[in-house]
Amino acid sequence: MPAAWREARVDPGRPGATALALVAAAAAVVAAIGVWTERPRAEPVGGLPAVAVVAEPTATGVPEPSSAPAPVPAGGPSPASSPGQPAVPLVVSVSGRVQHPGLVEVPGGARVADVLEAAGGALPGTDLAGLNLARRVVDGEQVAVAVPPAPDAAPGAVGGARDPGPTGPGTAAGPGAPPGRVDLNLATPDQLDALPGVGPVTAQRILEWRTRNGRFARVEQLREIEGIGERRFGQLRELVRV
Repeated sequence: MPAAWREARVDPGRPGATALALVAAAAAVVAAIGVWTERPRAEPVGGLPAVAVVAEPTATGVPEPSSAPAPVPAGGPSPASSPGQPAVPLVVSVSGRVQHPGLVEVPGGARVADVLEAAGGALPGTDLAGLNLARRVVDGEQVAVAVPPAPDAAPGAVGGARDPGPTGPGTAAGPGAPPGRVDLNLATPDQLDALPGVGPVTAQRILEWRTRNGRFARVEQLREIEGIGERRFGQLRELVRV
């Protein structure tokens, strides 16, 4: 650069400085407007299509079920679809040596032990050896604790009496009393053991059959029990009833 230019001084004066400032300000405004107009803008997104799960056909041509969980109603699963569907309550009559004899209500599928608990439990000193506490009860039956069942007791009533007393339905005859048939649905292990040809093992099998199936409908069902053949059944046919 020539020396004359290096030593030159430009003095625009006050009007020139004002004009330069206005130009710079205008340029800054224009730049700001450009940046503002070019800023990113959020664009609204339209509604997305619904997603449907379609079962893919297998090699056999049968569509496989979708693994997606089934929709649950707003009020929760219905009783019919719930695995733990509530059972219908049962009304059972409890008599004998219990805290609160009378009618009790137990859920469907309840057992004799549940009935005793609903009645407040057995009285102290009561012998429960004659009761099958694991047996399922049915609606309308009677559970007799340490006393003979009522004459009109529904099938399945169990008498837990161990002391000698009046002979009732399903009880073996006492000494000196006229012989009577033993009710297969009401008999205790001792009563079954006293039958000819029936020992403790076979008596237990009879009780287990009764627990699994509820009750005997025919005397002939004794032949379904292991250890009771045709000859032994012939001995028992006239000594038992249902």
